[in-house]
Amino acid sequence: MANDATGLIPELNLTHCRLSKSYRAIAAFIEEHSELVPTMTAAALSKEAGVSESTVVRFANALGYDGYPALLNAVRYQVRKRLTTDQRLALGSEISQENILNTVLKEDMRNIRHTIDRVDGQAFLQAVDTLLSARRIYILGLRSAAPLAQFMTYYLSFIMDNAAQVSTGLGDVFEGLLYLRPEDVLVGISFPRYSTRTVEAMRFARRTGAKIIAITDSTRSPLSHEADLCLTAATEMSSFVDSLAAPLSLINALIVAMGLKKRDELHAHLTRLEDIWSQSSAYVKK
Repeated sequence: MANDATGLIPELNLTHCRLSKSYRAIAAFIEEHSELVPTMTAAALSKEAGVSESTVVRFANALGYDGYPALLNAVRYQVRKRLTTDQRLALGSEISQENILNTVLKEDMRNIRHTIDRVDGQAFLQAVDTLLSARRIYILGLRSAAPLAQFMTYYLSFIMDNAAQVSTGLGDVFEGLLYLRPEDVLVGISFPRYSTRTVEAMRFARRTGAKIIAITDSTRSPLSHEADLCLTAATEMSSFVDSLAAPLSLINALIVAMGLKKRDELHAHLTRLEDIWSQSSAYVKK
C-alpha cells in the first residue's frame, strides 16, 4: 500500500501515538517542512530531525516503503497534490536556462518508464474490452486534461461512431451526461490538482449504473475511488506545467489495442476517410 507513493502525511498523523521518539521527530519534521523534504538526502534529513541516518532509513522501512527514495516519492506526491500553480512555478525557477530542455525531456522519459513499471496490465485489457462493448463512450477531461480527452475522442472516432467528448462550452458537464445509460462508459481523466467537477461527474455516472474508467496518476487518486477500472500514468514535473507524455502514451495504447481488435471496421473507415481527405485536399500534397 505505501509504495503507491501516496497518503504519507495523513498516515503519519494517524500513527504518531505508535511511533518511537526518534520516529516522531522524523515525522514531525516531514509534516512541518514537507516542501523541503523531497530534495533532501537521508543524511540531511537525519541532521535536521536530530537522529541518525540509519534511523531515517529504518523509519522509511517501518512505514512500508522500499527504502528512503520511496519515502521521498510519497512525500513529493503529497506535496504536489496541494501546491498552487504559482508554487509549482517557483520550484521550476530553480532550473537553469541551459538545462531546461534536457530536464523537461528527461522528466517526460522518467514518467513513461514509471508508467510502464506500474500500470495494471490486467486493468488495461479489461478497459479495452469495456470500451469496445459500450453502447456509447463519454470522455471527460477538464482543464489541462482537456487535450487528452480531445485526442482520445478524435482517434476513437476512426474506430467507432459512439465516442464523444463531454463538452463544457456553454453548459455544465452534467448536461453533457444527460443521456448516460447503464450500458455506457464514462472515461474520467484528471491529475493533481484533481478537478472537482470530474470527480462529481464520475459519481453522477455511478448513480446511473454506467461503467467508469479513470485515467489518473495513482490508485489513491479521488478518481480511482469512483471508478470500476483505474489506469495510472506518472505526471511528475518540476514546474507549473503538467507532464502529459505518459498519459498520452497510455491513451495511445488504448486506442491501438481497440483498433487491432476492430481491424476490419477500422480498415473500412480509414479507406473512406482517405477518399474524403483526398477530395477535400485535407493534406498538403507533395
